[in-house]
Amino acid sequence: MSLFQKARGEFIDIIQWTEPAGSDFLAFRFERYHNEIKMGAKLTVREGQVAAFVNEGKLADVFSPGMYTLSTENMPILSTLKGWKYGFDSPFRAEVYFILTRQFTDLKWGTPNPIMLRDAELGVVRIRAFGTYAMHISDPAVFLRQQIATNPELETVQVSGQIRDTIVSRFTDTLGEAHIPALELAGNYEKLNQLALGKIKTDLATLGIELTLFYVENISLPPEVEQAMDTRTRMGVLGDMNQYTRYQVATAIPEAASNPSGFAGMGAGMGAGVGMGMVMGTQMGSAMNSAVGSPPPIPPTASYFAAIDGRQAGPFDRTTLEGKIKSGEVKPTTLVWKNGMANWAAAESVAEIKDLFPAAPPPLPE
Repeated sequence: MSLFQKARGEFIDIIQWTEPAGSDFLAFRFERYHNEIKMGAKLTVREGQVAAFVNEGKLADVFSPGMYTLSTENMPILSTLKGWKYGFDSPFRAEVYFILTRQFTDLKWGTPNPIMLRDAELGVVRIRAFGTYAMHISDPAVFLRQQIATNPELETVQVSGQIRDTIVSRFTDTLGEAHIPALELAGNYEKLNQLALGKIKTDLATLGIELTLFYVENISLPPEVEQAMDTRTRMGVLGDMNQYTRYQVATAIPEAASNPSGFAGMGAGMGAGVGMGMVMGTQMGSAMNSAVGSPPPIPPTASYFAAIDGRQAGPFDRTTLEGKIKSGEVKPTTLVWKNGMANWAAAESVAEIKDLFPAAPPPLPE
């Protein structure tokens, strides 16, 4: 260092820092020779900044935006650390850090690996998400202790990794706890934003940082799952596959007729191709029609348990139960039960089998 720089450092009387254009500084240490500052120097702190004085590794006074003339009166903590009981005008040594408290916007976050979720409709799915956030330094003293230490300058890129890891971890927790179906996530971005922001703020407060905004821009499924969903959507749009096949065949005939090498030349190969296409279309239509018109499977027959001679017997199908009614083993008051019933009930009160008992004749006329 030159003699001029040394002299300038010892007698510096203006302390200020202007953030370079286009930079992403979070903190900057004001450099001077041997950290010497003349008592009575002018300190300028601009909006969106604070100035923190550090003496022998200990945080002393923190100045908010404004212009100050440094003296023992407005530096109470540093005065205590230095032991100045009386006025002191000689240069003193202290490190000065300018810490930016303005809001940093349009910062990006995203999931480096898919999030595994169990969905009621799709089963186990893998989800990716990304978005933006805004942050600012909410507690300069905590931030200086936790992040700056002896670093002469600190940029957002140096803390963004920790912030992104915190965001992804807490967003994953939020997504799992919300139990929102995968196909309904797009309509619940605002809810996820608020839930995740609450969790993230708690973690970042220990670093002196606060997230002011948090947005989910997109949540996506794997490409193969999205393709399968698109296919199912197209099938729903097409509707009746039999009618669609006939339409395709009908559309192909005029196109073949307009081809110069088609009907105009009466080529046997083209005619055979069109004929084969019509036959295939008819076969496809028949196959689709039979598939669409096939009946559903026969429902299973109900089985009943009965309390006979004080013991559980069964299960009996309807035909077997009818035989036991005729033999007198099962009476109208016999308790029966089948799958789906909450409790045992008298056979005559069960709608599905009460018709198996013979109707009692009406009373004789008087």
